[in-house]
Amino acid sequence: MVCRLSPPLMPAEDILTRTPPPADARLRYGEDENQFGDLRLPAGQGRHPVVLFIHGGYWRARYDLAHAGHLCAALTKAGFATWNVEYRRVGNAGGGWPGTFDDVVSAYGFLPQIEKRYALNLQRLLVMGHSAGGQLALCLAAHQRDVRCAAALAGVVDLKRAWELHLSNDAVVEFLGGTPAQAPDRYRAADPMELKLPDAQQWLLHGENDNVVPPEFSDVYVRAKTRAGEKAHLVRIADAGHFELIDPASAAWPQVRGTVERILG
Repeated sequence: MVCRLSPPLMPAEDILTRTPPPADARLRYGEDENQFGDLRLPAGQGRHPVVLFIHGGYWRARYDLAHAGHLCAALTKAGFATWNVEYRRVGNAGGGWPGTFDDVVSAYGFLPQIEKRYALNLQRLLVMGHSAGGQLALCLAAHQRDVRCAAALAGVVDLKRAWELHLSNDAVVEFLGGTPAQAPDRYRAADPMELKLPDAQQWLLHGENDNVVPPEFSDVYVRAKTRAGEKAHLVRIADAGHFELIDPASAAWPQVRGTVERILG
């Protein structure tokens, strides 16, 4: 398999530069300038099911949560409250491992504080991430056993394989502060492929034409987790690349939205 280290700009990548619809509230879960999230609430009364979303960008400060606002706004229109999480990234003070993951844990732990105020139903909660955010979502489910549903869209779910393929110019080495030989404990703590998720329902969605994170990542992951007795499901999306999965204007979007609806009822 040939993996491009720096994929050329694709038309689908315009999702990274389009201005998203505004959020209903920007709330801080910590003191750092990157410790906040954008909350969007659906119309109607009653307690709302929740999608906690973790954006991607190979854990680097160059990418922020703005581009994920499109996906979150579309899911909110479909009836789900969305909590689009920002976090410290490589290039920010305190970013990388473990600071990046600590922020995701804190953002998750913040939800009970706002549950009643915003009529959230945390019994119907999906933690979902795109690309590197998919790694963070599954890692959260592994370390926080009360997370019962997690989904990775084009997820970097095998960190050792990401290092072997030198994805995005060794982004995983920057994130974890070394190679698997140099930082084995960090890989064991962060790598969804090595972590155990005995209770969580895991959903892996991947475009068959993804040239940023190879589709084999999700294929191999689901096979390995299924053999281990875990509840892992694979959704392969034909004619979709890396960014179509987070673009509500794409042909792939109905399958993404439909999977969320299936998970949260």
